[in-house]
Amino acid sequence: ISIKQELERQQQHIELIASENIVSKAVLDAQGSIMTNKYAEGYPSKRYYGGCEFVDNVENLAKDRANRVFNCKYSNVQPHSGSQANMAVYKTFLKTGDSVLGLDLAHGGHLTHGSKVNFSGEIYNFQSYGVSRESGRVDFDKLLDIAKKIKPKLIVCGGSAYPRFIEFEQFREVASLVGAYLMADIAHPSGLIASGLHPSPWPYCDIATTTTHKTLRGPRGGMILMGKDFENKWGLKAIKSDRTKVLSELIDSAVMPGIQGGPLMHVIAAKAIAFKEILSDDFLEYSKQIIVNAQALSDRFVELGYDIVTNGTDTHIVLIDLTSKNISGKKAEKRLEECLITTNKN
Repeated sequence: ISIKQELERQQQHIELIASENIVSKAVLDAQGSIMTNKYAEGYPSKRYYGGCEFVDNVENLAKDRANRVFNCKYSNVQPHSGSQANMAVYKTFLKTGDSVLGLDLAHGGHLTHGSKVNFSGEIYNFQSYGVSRESGRVDFDKLLDIAKKIKPKLIVCGGSAYPRFIEFEQFREVASLVGAYLMADIAHPSGLIASGLHPSPWPYCDIATTTTHKTLRGPRGGMILMGKDFENKWGLKAIKSDRTKVLSELIDSAVMPGIQGGPLMHVIAAKAIAFKEILSDDFLEYSKQIIVNAQALSDRFVELGYDIVTNGTDTHIVLIDLTSKNISGKKAEKRLEECLITTNKN
């Protein structure tokens, strides 16, 4: 009954939560397929279980399509979520207590970018950078000042509530000045990046993580990516002196067995289908319309006298500052839901 009711809710309500999307029937079919029955710990041709020849084909296909979508040489499609993709990267690049810079949660960052209630803030010495109150954009002068003081091992760019293009090149300049690795969390704009409508993290970032839902319009899950130059950049040397594995192997082992057991093969099958959809001309037109719609919505709110963070958007995200309206985000969310419009109070 509850599943039927949720279908009716999705059909009847206008969904405006930036983290959500509506997948195709083909993606739904794959995610509900018999692939869910198969345990496949390990990686293609290197499984802990027998009977994996067909799921191997599926995972290899998903990785090949992911590499084409994002112009990559390496991808790992096994992370169950964006948070676990981030965890695996941290486990690869960092040791307990290492200093890291991430976007403040209250300024648009994510829990895994150093929140004290999250594993990232508990295990590593995360320090936060923020956005300018006036512009709503990252304050790179302050970011550089903080980076010079704490000398982070890693800088994380990207967030959960940043409506403008991620400034990969400017982050690279800061990272280079302080000798830090640069990781891009592109969970939100990844579909727009895949469509060429948002700048790419390559060649500026050393590594990128993403979810496979949101603007990618795939099943809920995560993924880790590296650009085509990563072998030259890293010289196939391990980044931890006590390891002899190459970077791609370090990341693979950080995902499994480092933080996960068996991959969700039904979800990976759905990812492979979603990636094929992304490679189509239809997806490009769809992505263009996302931005047109978001900008039209933003412009109308400005006309109505609302304060829009950054005075607009480059992406699918529209942030409304309600501090001048004497209403909280929580109350606005509740009132809109009564009108069958679903939003995020944060």
